[in-house]
Amino acid sequence: MNESPIPAIITLQREGDYVAAEVRSRAALEQSPDDTDLLLLLAMSLHFQNRLDQALPIYKRLTELAPQSPVHWSNYATALTEAARGDDAEPAWRRVTELDPKNPLARIQIGLLLLARRQYLAARDMLLDAFELDRESPPARIHAARACALAQDFRGAEALLKPWRQWLPLGDDRLQLELAKQLLLLGRAPDSHFLLTELVSRQPNDLDARVALAHVEERFNHLDEAERLLPGADAVTDNEALRREIANLRATLTSRRGDATAARAQLEHSAPVHAGDYAYHYELARLRDKTGDPTAAMQSLETAHDLHCAELRHASPEAFAATAPALPGDIRTVDAEQFRRWPHYRSPSSRDCPIFVVGFPRSGTTLLEQMLDAHPGLQSMDENPFFERLAGTLRAHDPRILDDLSVLRQYDCDELRKRYLLMVNERMPRRWDARIVDKNPLNMLWLPFIYRLFPAARFIFCLRHPCDTLLSCYTQNFRSVVLAAACENLPRLARAYVQAMRVWLDHVEIFKPRVLVSRYEDLVADTPAQAARIAQFLELDDAAPMLAFDKHARAKGYIATPSYSQVIEPINTRGLGRWQNYREWFEPVLPTLAPMLDHWGYPSAAA
Repeated sequence: MNESPIPAIITLQREGDYVAAEVRSRAALEQSPDDTDLLLLLAMSLHFQNRLDQALPIYKRLTELAPQSPVHWSNYATALTEAARGDDAEPAWRRVTELDPKNPLARIQIGLLLLARRQYLAARDMLLDAFELDRESPPARIHAARACALAQDFRGAEALLKPWRQWLPLGDDRLQLELAKQLLLLGRAPDSHFLLTELVSRQPNDLDARVALAHVEERFNHLDEAERLLPGADAVTDNEALRREIANLRATLTSRRGDATAARAQLEHSAPVHAGDYAYHYELARLRDKTGDPTAAMQSLETAHDLHCAELRHASPEAFAATAPALPGDIRTVDAEQFRRWPHYRSPSSRDCPIFVVGFPRSGTTLLEQMLDAHPGLQSMDENPFFERLAGTLRAHDPRILDDLSVLRQYDCDELRKRYLLMVNERMPRRWDARIVDKNPLNMLWLPFIYRLFPAARFIFCLRHPCDTLLSCYTQNFRSVVLAAACENLPRLARAYVQAMRVWLDHVEIFKPRVLVSRYEDLVADTPAQAARIAQFLELDDAAPMLAFDKHARAKGYIATPSYSQVIEPINTRGLGRWQNYREWFEPVLPTLAPMLDHWGYPSAAA
């Protein structure tokens, strides 16, 4: 009896001699051409040599010889995936799920293929199925979190990544890089920084990790460190996308150092990282604006919004439907008759309530928040959709509750306040001698719900010339589908502004909450006087700490809003009347804005 060649071939593979293993496998197959073990060893020997074009037909032949084997289908699907043949790989992976229903790897691979095709909702469902099969699997959780974020389910993404520290060390550098990127997307910049720093310290030549860390350092306003991390142009010769990403980040750093002209030239000389890279066009528009070229800036912005909205339509098509409101989202209104039916309950005193900073986005809310946070008696946090989440809790219990908040009992309000405070405590290390500052501009739309829980709360409503506000919004790369959809074009954005303002003003008239209107133009014209006015409204003894907000902001490091590079600077008047440079684009929307311009006392015919 002839001795089987299989052990010897396996030994050769273990020793890394794949060429010899290939030769021995081919020789043995001359005697037994349909031996599945020998065919598998040959395919693996070729695969290990990166000769996928030759390995693939053998893997396929194995699925024909043993069509019920999930192992052969998995090998074939893996090779197809590595060969970038996603359309062929997906049915092979789906066959694996049929033969081995409890295999999470196959579902992860299908989910990743769906993500590559921008089928975000389907990818999320598939990757959540993989997570349910193995809830302790870091790959399942990390990839499912990415799909949730792309599908605009940020709360789901946060829940999946919550135990990430328990997974360390991951033992997979690519997975660690992906985890760091997802944590940054969720506003967990210090955590992302930790993971990337550790990865770069172990793998200093990992260019993807170095560039990712450079992005985070720039967000922390550590410009020199970001620059140091970026490799030279000659270090990236075989990866065009990475080369462009580095060039574009260099342009951002040049701009941050004050040379907008050079930064614009750098960015125009470079190119988008990929065809759908709307972030590139937002940044180019910003630099064209800074260099006094509004026509070119608007051209870039139109391209940016076209690409951005095309991306978001994959996850939230309803926000872009012809019948969608200008500001999409779950906006509930309460009229005076409904309010009269609300029972009166025990609730916290004004000093025990959060201070809510609201206003249409880009009205100066971040500036005001940083001023308040600089006061030792106050403590703010990154922007969070706490009331949207509390509304989700009620919606899951009974959607009708949000239409009639009078049905909430004393116990319900107490429990909702506890949930709110728990969410706050998860987002920041509390100083128990400080009052909470909750800055979220669109909390202006949640006034009834906030008032139901905190009727004694004080609100600071940030106001800025509507046209300056809208111009600033239109230039922003908003993550939120609500804001990105509202910014689809200037006419829609103007309608969204009026919609939000009317909701706020109607509710203020009904509830009569304690509100201070902080006008941006007044704040920058006489900051000490306005700080004193704000301190008096909040019953603070000393307004002086608020005047050093820029130093305080620099010391904080990471600021999770689009204004992160502006609030570390002293107050200036550069943003006043900037919309006049774009007047020809604003003329068509001035009639839409006229009611709000009149209400707030801004001239509608001229700035």
